[in-house]
Amino acid sequence: MRQVGRLLVIGMVLLSMNVIARGGQSVSDKQTVLVPVQNDPTISFRIWFRAGSQNDPAGKEGLAFVTASMLTEGATTSRSYEEVLAALYPLAADYRSQTHVEQTIIAGRVHKDNLDKFYPLFTDAILHPAFEREDLDRIKSQTLNYLQNSLRYSSDEELGKAALYHFLYQGTPYGHEPYGTVQSIESIALEDVRAFYQRYYTEPNVVIGVGGGYQSSLVQRLQQDLGQLPDHTVQQPGPPQPRPIHGKQVLLVEKEANATAISIGFPIDILRGSREWYALALANSWFGEHRNSSSHLYQVIREDRGLNYGDYSYIERYPNGGSRTKPPQNVSLRRQLFEIWIRPVPNDTRHFVLRATVRELQRMVEHGLSEEDFEITRQFFSKYVLHYAPTTMARLGYALDDVFYHVDGSHLENLRTITPDLTREEVNRAIRKYLQFENMKIAIVTPDAESFKEALISDEPSPIQYSTPKSEEVLDEDKLIMEYPLHIKAADVRIVPVEEMFEE
Repeated sequence: MRQVGRLLVIGMVLLSMNVIARGGQSVSDKQTVLVPVQNDPTISFRIWFRAGSQNDPAGKEGLAFVTASMLTEGATTSRSYEEVLAALYPLAADYRSQTHVEQTIIAGRVHKDNLDKFYPLFTDAILHPAFEREDLDRIKSQTLNYLQNSLRYSSDEELGKAALYHFLYQGTPYGHEPYGTVQSIESIALEDVRAFYQRYYTEPNVVIGVGGGYQSSLVQRLQQDLGQLPDHTVQQPGPPQPRPIHGKQVLLVEKEANATAISIGFPIDILRGSREWYALALANSWFGEHRNSSSHLYQVIREDRGLNYGDYSYIERYPNGGSRTKPPQNVSLRRQLFEIWIRPVPNDTRHFVLRATVRELQRMVEHGLSEEDFEITRQFFSKYVLHYAPTTMARLGYALDDVFYHVDGSHLENLRTITPDLTREEVNRAIRKYLQFENMKIAIVTPDAESFKEALISDEPSPIQYSTPKSEEVLDEDKLIMEYPLHIKAADVRIVPVEEMFEE
C-alpha cells in the first residue's frame, strides 16, 4: 500500500507538469495541484490566492476577508447576487471563500454532469466581481454581527481561542482575526476592496487546485481563464517574530458566564514535513488529540474528574475547533504555535484546572512518553490519520498545503509511512526540543476576573469539591494539583471587558 501511495503522488506531480506544459506560454508559470479520482462523479476546485489577514493594511483589518466574501457572496458584472444564487440552485452546487492568515481559498464543488453550467458562474465570480455597494453593506453587517455578538457572546470557546491568537501574535501581521475589528470593518469602503483585489488577485499569486473526476481539458481551460488575471507579483511579509514570552502572561476576558474557557499557547519553531514534526505530532496525539477521549489530558480533566466536555492540544493552529472533528486544511502558517484548549469548566474549578493543565504539560516535558504509552499511541495514531481526508475536497486541500509547506512528497503519505517508523527516543527528543511549560500566554474567559487575578498572583491553594465520589488515587493527586505553583506575576495579568474585545 505504501508503494501504491507513492506512485499515486508521483503520478499526480507528473500529470500536473504535463498539463502546465500543454497550456501554452500564458500559463507556463502557474502552479497547478491535481488530485485525480476517476470514480468520483464530482469535481472539486480550490483556487488559492497567496493573500490573507496578514496582508490587511493597518486600520483596514478584515479587508482580505471582506474582499473574498465579495467574490463569493456578491454580484458579478453579468449577474446580480440573486441571479447567481438562482443559477446555482438547480445545479446542487456552490462556491465559497475561506480567508485565513496567509491563504484565501475560493472553493467549489459540482457534479460533473453540471460542470458546463457551473464553470462560467465559478470563474465569473473570480474574474469579474461587480463590487456592488449593497453587497458590501450586507457583508460588513454580517461581519460586525459576528464580531460584536457571535464571537463575544455566543461561544466562549471560540472567544478564548481568538483572544489567545491575538494575545500571542500581537504586534505582528498575525495579530488580528481574519474578520478584523469592529472599527476596521466599519472603515472599509468599496475603493479599499477594489484596491486589495487588484493588488493580490493576480496570475503569479494564484495556485490552481482541481480534484475528482475531471478531464485534462478542464485544467487547461481553467489555467487559460485565470491567466487573464493581472500579471504582477506581490511582495509578501516575512514570517512574524512574536515578542519573547517571559513567564506566564495572562489575559482575563471579563464576561458574565457560568463556566470558564481556558486557552494556552506559545510559538514553536517547527513546520510539517520534517521527521521531527511527525514525532511531535505523535506526542501531541498522546497528550491531547482533538476529540480523542483516550488522550491523556482528556482523561485527567474530563474522565477522572468530570469537569468539562473535552481537553485538547495542537501543534498547528486549529480554528473553529468546536465545529470540527478532524484537522482543517488551508489554514497554514509559517510560524506555528503549541496550543492547549480547555473547554469550559465550572467557575469554582478554574484555578484548579489551570494548574492541572500546566502540571501535566510539565510532566510530559520532563518525563516524555513511557514505552507503553508510546506503543499504544503509535498504533492508534497510525490508524487514526487514515481518516484525516475522507473526501476529494479534503485531499485537495492537503495537497495545496504541501505546496505551502514545501513538503517532500505528500503530508498524508508521510503521516501513514513515517508515524509507524518512529521510535520512542525520537518522540521524547522532539518533546524536549520544542515544548516547555515555563513561558506561555494564557487567555481565559471568566466572570469576576479581579478575584481570579488575586488568586493567581498569590498562588493560594485551590481545593476542589466534587458532586460525585472520586477514587483515592484522584483525591491524592488533587492535593498536589491544588498547590502546584504557577508563579504568575501581577504585572503579567491583564483584564479586558468582553465588550472591548475586537473593538479596534
